[in-house]
Amino acid sequence: MPTLHAPEERLRKFKYRGKDVSMRRQQRIAVSLELRKAKKDEQALKRRNIANFSTDPASEQPTKGVSLTLQEIINGVNTSDPDLCFQATQAARKMLSQEKNPPLKLIVEAGLIPRLVEFLKLSPHPCLQFEAAWALTNIASGTSEQTQAVVEGGAIQPLVELLSSPHMTVCEQAVWALGNIAGDGSEFRDIVISSNAIPHLLALVSSTIPITFLRNITWTLSNLCRNKNPYPCKTAVKQMLPALSHLLQHQDSEVLSDTCWALSYLTDGCNERIGQVVNTGVLPRLVQLMSSSELNVLTPSLRTIGNIVTGTDYQTQMAIDAGMLNVLPQLLMHPKSSIQKEAAWALSNVAAGPCQHIQRLIACGMLPPLVALLKNGEFKVQKEAVWIVANFTTGGTIDQLIHLVHSGVLEPLVNLLTIQDTKIVIIILDVISFILQAAEKLSEKENLCLLIEEIGGIDKIEALQLHENPQVALTALNIIENHFCEGEESGAILPALDQDNEFLNRLTKKHQGPTTSKQRTKP
Repeated sequence: MPTLHAPEERLRKFKYRGKDVSMRRQQRIAVSLELRKAKKDEQALKRRNIANFSTDPASEQPTKGVSLTLQEIINGVNTSDPDLCFQATQAARKMLSQEKNPPLKLIVEAGLIPRLVEFLKLSPHPCLQFEAAWALTNIASGTSEQTQAVVEGGAIQPLVELLSSPHMTVCEQAVWALGNIAGDGSEFRDIVISSNAIPHLLALVSSTIPITFLRNITWTLSNLCRNKNPYPCKTAVKQMLPALSHLLQHQDSEVLSDTCWALSYLTDGCNERIGQVVNTGVLPRLVQLMSSSELNVLTPSLRTIGNIVTGTDYQTQMAIDAGMLNVLPQLLMHPKSSIQKEAAWALSNVAAGPCQHIQRLIACGMLPPLVALLKNGEFKVQKEAVWIVANFTTGGTIDQLIHLVHSGVLEPLVNLLTIQDTKIVIIILDVISFILQAAEKLSEKENLCLLIEEIGGIDKIEALQLHENPQVALTALNIIENHFCEGEESGAILPALDQDNEFLNRLTKKHQGPTTSKQRTKP
């Protein structure tokens, strides 16, 4: 039987690669679902090993290239001859490793999984263990039903035991298989965790292992952090966080990417879970990685920071103290709109905080790029930019509102009143109404009304009185009657400036849902 050797190329190919001021921030958490749910995450849930061996691992001489039919494979794996079992298992693995249309369903229905699981336990035959683990890896990379067949075949515990194999290629293939199983969902993830996989995985993290092996370990750890309902247990998170903090210092972009994804999953939850991550001291490094030129590192590090600032004021302050606001305004001007959107989402949650945080937004120079996005950004980014303005307006001081108006924000806001998205139109109308009330307190309403008229705002607001959406029509009517009709009194009552909480409650109730379909994720 051949000895073990795995060419590096095979590892390169994969299947697919309350806050307490809280009403404002909670509404942004709800809206952030649109940033998380729709498209598949950039990080692969499962990976299929599709590389082909062209040489015999023992001698590096060409193999005989035995090609077996499915029936011959079934017969072979059910013999007691280890060599025949090896040939049949290798033939099955090659079938499962073909790039197009691998016969995963046929192999499962042929009943091979129980024998493959038995082969995992044959420590005197590491080559057979390796081929069996590889075959199971690829089966587990398929549908949830196919992954379930691997789990129900009893593969998890033998795979965990292979993490202690003296043969690195066997060990690595077991890591990969467990990563695919854990990536299927929280149920199988928790079975892997309860099988004591995490201590064995962490024991493998070393500066001496090949980088491809470390990448696989990191990716599998990230899948053990993934999925909610339920979240991974706190004990598991506590076990993994020191290793993730250590891996965050690595220089390899794939290791960094999967580490940041892991942290993004762990911070996508309640304040306590955010605190678990923040308390490890990772914030300065995460902020540093937000300046990465590599998108696969920038995206998850930005996602993690965005999650953290959905937390408490203190947690947000820690992110600010780590230098987050030195980077985020620049990301509003990033060439990729997905990054602009993610940065705007994070900034909107900072704006949902106390006025001290809003002042830091002004100081960091956020307003000019914000106005530029409102004018010229893609619509999906403009919507996030509107949320920044909304949270800024409802949480800022009078002086901060004056600063906002002087930045030139009103003209692009007014121009967005013609869009089809009624939720965003209502938010913009509420912002305009709120600013008008602030101006009235300062005896500056006449000047502000002139400005709104000069930029075409009155015509657009008047037109919205006939909008098919009754809430849009009523909000526009209230603005016209309360601020642009001389000598007339309206029965409509708007929230007064000193009724900030009531106004926030109203705004929150209106805008909790995602702005597009449920199936949408953070970019």
